[in-house]
This record gives sequence, C-alpha cells and structure tokens, in this order.
Amino acid sequence: QVQLVESGGGSVQAGGSLRLSCAASGNTYSSYCMGWFRQAPGKEREGVATINNIGSTSYADSVKGRFTISRDNAKITPYLQMNNLKPEDTAMYYCAAFKVWAPRCPLKHHDYNYWGQGTQVTVSS
Repeated sequence: QVQLVESGGGSVQAGGSLRLSCAASGNTYSSYCMGWFRQAPGKEREGVATINNIGSTSYADSVKGRFTISRDNAKITPYLQMNNLKPEDTAMYYCAAFKVWAPRCPLKHHDYNYWGQGTQVTVSS
C-alpha cells in the first residue's frame, strides 16, 4: 500500500501562485509514475501533470506554460508549481501514483492505483 498526503492548497487571486506537495509513504518505488489531477464541482476528474523518475513530463493543454511538475526521487514526492493561476483552475487537486514505469506517464486518472485525499485550490477573479 501507498499513502499519499497533499499539502499547499489555498485561496489566491487570479495571477497568483501556489506550490503543491505530496508526501508519499508505504511501499513506494522510485519507478512509479506520479501525477497531479484535479476535479471541479460537477466535472470529471482530469489529469493536470505527470512525471516519471527520469523527469519526463506530460501536461494538460490548459496548464502548459503555467504549471511545472517536479519530483524528489528519493521520496517519489511530486511537486506542482502553479503560476498565473486562473479562476478556471479552481478545483480539488489530487496526487496519485501509478505502479508502473512509463517513458511518458499517462494523464488518464483511471490508470492510477493510489490517491491522496486532495487539497483545495480556489482562485478568485
């Protein structure tokens, strides 16, 4: 089992920044794909950014150029730096782990095995 705990969410004005962190514990392996996902009320959960253990990343088109995912491989901890936040970024953000290695980790949430409880990000205009 893997336990994931997100932190760093909050309320900011449009144009502001936040940095999300995800603490991982349990039977973790550096080969796992790690990702950030989000879900707004009434909407389906969507992939935001993913990263593997050699730093290959994938981003949703809506966040490219504004969000950056990084990773501490010693702890498989992923981070999400979010700049130039927009009201449409408002959502619950989740950290997730996928028990395989991939040259480019998928953005589809159905692939991921372990999930955190989420951290709320609210962006006001």
